Amino acid sequence: MIDLYTAATPNGQKIHMMLEETGLAYRTHWVRISRGEQFESNYLSISPNNKIPAIVDHDGSGGRTITLFESGAILLYLADKTGRFLPEEPHQRWETVQWLMWQMGGFGPMLGQAHHFNAYAPMRPDGPVVLPYAQARYTNEAARLYGVLDKRLSEHEYVAAGQYTIADMAIFPWCRLAGRQRQNIEDFPNVKRWFDTIASRPAVARDMDKLEDIVDGFSKESWDVSFGTRQQTQT
Repeated sequence: MIDLYTAATPNGQKIHMMLEETGLAYRTHWVRISRGEQFESNYLSISPNNKIPAIVDHDGSGGRTITLFESGAILLYLADKTGRFLPEEPHQRWETVQWLMWQMGGFGPMLGQAHHFNAYAPMRPDGPVVLPYAQARYTNEAARLYGVLDKRLSEHEYVAAGQYTIADMAIFPWCRLAGRQRQNIEDFPNVKRWFDTIASRPAVARDMDKLEDIVDGFSKESWDVSFGTRQQTQT
């Protein structure tokens, strides 16, 4: 049995997708980020960087329990555990890992900054603090990265290895929030084709609404917990 610690964010969604696709038995534990549960000591013992997702696999190699954080590492682990969604053939395998790292190092972090400056920061309760430069920088970088992905998908059905892999699972949830990044997915027709293909997979379609990352319920208290003094003292 795997314990999944997650929230309705793209990084959490990608692990949920992998678990659903592989059919592994798992229990979901929702970490309420707006309430600061990621900073509680019991969660920090699982995920020292106070981020989601994290897993505890009670049926790890040799029957030993293994605890993992970082979504890319978790995807690689689950692929290795099940022998699925990461090809064994070396060229295909490293092509897949390459695009997984592209998501982890660029597509995710840059789009995450676009989310912050375009959606979260303007709601700061003590007034607007967002510089137009920051919004423009990350919105433009998001557009550039979508362009990279669109070109890749103009030549390939899936992102890597000619098949559906953990690279697709890593990238897909971020594209669900294109509007928050001030992008129109219709401007990237190859991404749109690929997105619709993956969204129609039964394992992905399940619980899509539950996994939607919605900016609501914002309050002074949630800002203080997520972005204020508590974060500064815990990181």
